[in-house]
Amino acid sequence: MSMTPTLVSVDAYPRTAYHPDRDYIDGEVPERNMGETPHGKLQMLLGWYFLNHSDTWRVTPSSEQRVQISPTRYRIPDACLIANDAPDALILRNPPVLCVEILSRGDSMTEILARVFDYAAIGVPAIWVIDPWLRRAFSATPDGTLLHEPDTLTVPNTPIEIPVPDLFRRFFPDPS
Repeated sequence: MSMTPTLVSVDAYPRTAYHPDRDYIDGEVPERNMGETPHGKLQMLLGWYFLNHSDTWRVTPSSEQRVQISPTRYRIPDACLIANDAPDALILRNPPVLCVEILSRGDSMTEILARVFDYAAIGVPAIWVIDPWLRRAFSATPDGTLLHEPDTLTVPNTPIEIPVPDLFRRFFPDPS
């Protein structure tokens, strides 16, 4: 797959469908790394977990939801949680409660940090980065700094939490 970004106007992006969907970064629509089994399994597991807790947590889970960061920047987290009282929108213009990025083998730290910094810039209260390859989970501080979370991923000031071992136990057997 070529990773050359496509150039698109900001007016055309919201009306254009991509398969899979793509971010919009200041006029460019870069391709995404995805499609490998560990990424897909973890994305489905999170979706199941989020859906099963959505009533208690008072959130709506979404997968690959467009989130507007600025007038010329849109991101598509692998998963997110939207507050039930958030305005209904096809493209989120208010920060979700949580954005989750699941690493693919081709992702670079530079790309991931750019995504984390974008989510932090619009005030997303919790940002998780999960690496199914290394069986590691990280949360971001409000300034975008990533912290290794070996025990539990949380969303501050909410009941939302997921024990990290639960993310890997079923689909990612212990390599030892």
